[in-house]
Amino acid sequence: MAVRQGNSEGSTGACLFDLFCSETPSLNSQSQRSQWLPHVTPQERLDNLMRQAGNRFCADCGSSDPKWASSSLGVFICIQCSGIHRSLGVHISKVLSLKLDDWTDEQVDELVKLGGNTVINKRYEACVPNNIKKPKPHSSIEERADYIRRKYELLQFLDTEKNLQCSFPLSPQRYLTCSPSNAASCGFQMDKRHYEKQTTKARIGTALRHSWGRKESEHKISKKSTSLAGMVQFVGLIKVNVVKGTNLAVRDVVTSDPYVMLSLGHQSVKTRVIKNNLNPVWNESLMLSIPEHVPPLKVVVYDKDTFSTDDFMGEAEIDIQPLVTAAKAYEKSSINESMQLGKWVASGENTLVKDGIITLEEGKVKQEIQLRLQKVERGVLDIELECLPLTQ
Repeated sequence: MAVRQGNSEGSTGACLFDLFCSETPSLNSQSQRSQWLPHVTPQERLDNLMRQAGNRFCADCGSSDPKWASSSLGVFICIQCSGIHRSLGVHISKVLSLKLDDWTDEQVDELVKLGGNTVINKRYEACVPNNIKKPKPHSSIEERADYIRRKYELLQFLDTEKNLQCSFPLSPQRYLTCSPSNAASCGFQMDKRHYEKQTTKARIGTALRHSWGRKESEHKISKKSTSLAGMVQFVGLIKVNVVKGTNLAVRDVVTSDPYVMLSLGHQSVKTRVIKNNLNPVWNESLMLSIPEHVPPLKVVVYDKDTFSTDDFMGEAEIDIQPLVTAAKAYEKSSINESMQLGKWVASGENTLVKDGIITLEEGKVKQEIQLRLQKVERGVLDIELECLPLTQ
């Protein structure tokens, strides 16, 4: 009874702290957190958020028990919708697993501030046209992709009438200069100030130009959604741990500020930037959904530049099909002990420094890979892969 009581008190404390954080930003510091919640972990706080009524269903299709979240948008989503969110790019939606990823207090704080599914949907679905239907749990990938892109990339469903009678669309470029929590007010205030300075004739011309631009954007998104449709039927998940880089290329006089971009089909994720280091250690795990027709995992290293385009520091491709095949075979077997399941043999035709051995360890199908970066003067990247069933 004492244990259950302690958990209950911790849960209640987490809820109270998150409520205070959402209304009083000054309470978000680590020192304040330790005073209020000395024993509550980020995962426990995340569990409390998951139990809130609006977060028990996918924000985009209504599927029950979503296991993923967009930490940048503040929504809880299902596995099918999570793949489409990844295809939007990390500059719009950064997807994390609620159970498989290690959340920090800062990431949970951001979810609390954004408000969860109910608050976010009131903003991003304020004005959904009658001819556009929100996806349901059984909806096709095409329907999901079209709706999600309209909702978060084109921002077509925001309530513009609160700020401006003329429905100027907030462009994705302008949206990216503001945080998700204030994107609408920031963008619309700029539009409104500019609009009020114009003459009547100029306003009409501007409205027509925006209308034409909106039609072109919708056409492009429609074509993009159609091209994605066959690529986002998922068969599993791949967890990529970017371990380290060795002897990377110099791009900033004597050093570089490297980060790694991973792409699988139309999904993309990236690591944090490590400043002034040619032998960076990331040890950062990123998750991607595996399409039914398994494409290669593309790895590109960049040097982060503040005032210019990021510099290219090498690339490589990883054939994950052997890993996926081994994971499927394991799921159908009754094997329990650790063993070698296969390997990707290093040769002159691939980028491997040595054979990539596929192993079964503690019920996990893994592969360690050492890649020689291509189209660059030097650099090696160490990566660990783990194939997970779709149910996770």
